[in-house]
Amino acid sequence: MSEKIRCSWAKKPLDIEYHDQEWGVPLKDEHRLFEFLILEGVQAGLSWSTVLQRREHYRKAYHNFDPAIVANFDAKTTHDLLQNPNLIRNKLKINASVKNAMAFIKVQEEFGSFAHYLWGFVNNTPIINHWEKPEHVPSETDLSTKLSHDLKKRGFSFVGPTICYALMQATGLVNDHLTTCFRHSELQ
Repeated sequence: MSEKIRCSWAKKPLDIEYHDQEWGVPLKDEHRLFEFLILEGVQAGLSWSTVLQRREHYRKAYHNFDPAIVANFDAKTTHDLLQNPNLIRNKLKINASVKNAMAFIKVQEEFGSFAHYLWGFVNNTPIINHWEKPEHVPSETDLSTKLSHDLKKRGFSFVGPTICYALMQATGLVNDHLTTCFRHSELQ
């Protein structure tokens, strides 16, 4: 039995599990979308592996990424998060998560769900790319720039074009598995 061919970034066990089960799978669950929005922002300047290693701690600290709870985090709660050694202790990122929870709820109210809003950027159909090499995969696109501008206009932080593209990849708005990767055809 031959070893499965994966995207080259999936090397460590946690990365492989995430790659094989989650990355690029179309996602519409509100709490999971909020989770990825927050975690992609946390990742800024770090590796995804670093974030994945702390993911369960984030789930606990952020009440399984319930935006209604996170939107009500007060100064004491954010201070406690900054003291938590299991999280990325960056004040700007932690404050942004609270701000983003409030903005997330406003988008839900306006569009019926954050999923409806987000998936509207791709007309509810994943974009299937056909990258052959890792260096072909962009870090941002015109569409991620458009999403970034719209999110910022709605009060979100830590949502630059690169973070937005990573969000689009993670939640299946785009399939950026390499054509040689076994997941590329599975997700078409």
